[in-house]
Amino acid sequence: MAFVFMVLTVRAEDWPQFRGPTGQGLSSERGLPLEWSESRNVMWKVPITGLGWSSPAVAGGRVWLTAAMEKQYPISLRAIALEVATGREILNTEVFTVEPNPLLNAKNSYSSPTPIVEGDRVYVHFGPYGTAALTTSGQVVWKTRLPHDPEHGNGGSPTLYGDLLIVNCDGIDEAYIVALDKNTGQVRWKTPRRQPSGHAYSTPLVIRTGNQDQVVSVGAFRVVGYEPRTGKEIWQVEYAEGYSNVPRPVYGGRFVYITTGLQRPLLLAIRPNGAGNVTRSHVAWQVERGVPVTPSPLLVGDELYMVSDLGVATCMDAKTGKIHWQERLGGNYSASPVFADGRIYFLNELGVTSVIAPGRKFRRLATNSLEDAWTLASMAVSGGAVFIRSADNVYRIGAH
Repeated sequence: MAFVFMVLTVRAEDWPQFRGPTGQGLSSERGLPLEWSESRNVMWKVPITGLGWSSPAVAGGRVWLTAAMEKQYPISLRAIALEVATGREILNTEVFTVEPNPLLNAKNSYSSPTPIVEGDRVYVHFGPYGTAALTTSGQVVWKTRLPHDPEHGNGGSPTLYGDLLIVNCDGIDEAYIVALDKNTGQVRWKTPRRQPSGHAYSTPLVIRTGNQDQVVSVGAFRVVGYEPRTGKEIWQVEYAEGYSNVPRPVYGGRFVYITTGLQRPLLLAIRPNGAGNVTRSHVAWQVERGVPVTPSPLLVGDELYMVSDLGVATCMDAKTGKIHWQERLGGNYSASPVFADGRIYFLNELGVTSVIAPGRKFRRLATNSLEDAWTLASMAVSGGAVFIRSADNVYRIGAH
């Protein structure tokens, strides 16, 4: 199957944003370890001060994270950089402060969105608490706030398109998608969501279909394709019972694959070549068994993979939705799966990674456990290593 991706300009070994270079959990890295434990193939393990569930972004020899110093008042929201080679902390700078939010979800944090690294700039986003651009040496270039009330804290990460930083802002008070000038932080366009709106935490994905670029943005009760330069709506698909959406879309072949959220999680395969409301005409198929509320799906060749929050993994035909297999992996899941070195890695919430072979028959290759018992962030892959963030530590795991 041919894939068309809108990617950041990065080195081959970089993982510069949520879900990697393509934004879809795919890596071209080779030589990754198949097995690991606390005493095997851990190149380094370093503690992180503060809590955050932003996934690692790896670029330019650094691992970028965000974290919140929740025991301080006001809470300090920080950007952190570690040296890839050693894990040594080389930057830890305050970007914003925030008052405590009593409605923060127990599985959320004040710093859940993943940074984006491009050249000598790092873009950090803390939902309504603030968005900023920093130099890789830690100087703040610009700061802004995008007001909305997501009810349970921040979640979705931004995405880059040319000179634009595009962000979903889905609150219970107001909901919109906005594009900021990545050089200044000024609003270039802002498009309100249609009513009814509601809270959601998904990350937009830029795709190219035919001769047209689109931003596919999943929100409460609908997914919309927008023109990335103007914010003009191209198409939309509605789903009456979906909100609190978290998974990022994936795209390949003829379809965009999205999940509809908390109330009734469905996975929809949508042809993104329509105009207007295409709910009845452009949904090719849907699946309702084993659909995740939190982890994003993964497209590898002609198969689409997903893992439910309760640990049921599914492989289905990406063209038809036919289920090839469903297997219980064990544990609960928040992190999104990764394909790298010809394998699929599923990280559960207790530090256990199930490694499987892609294909129409289920084949488990390894089960790897870490001592850290809280792993909600998605892993990163770069430079022949896997990077895993737990509540307290960051691991670089590689074959020595």
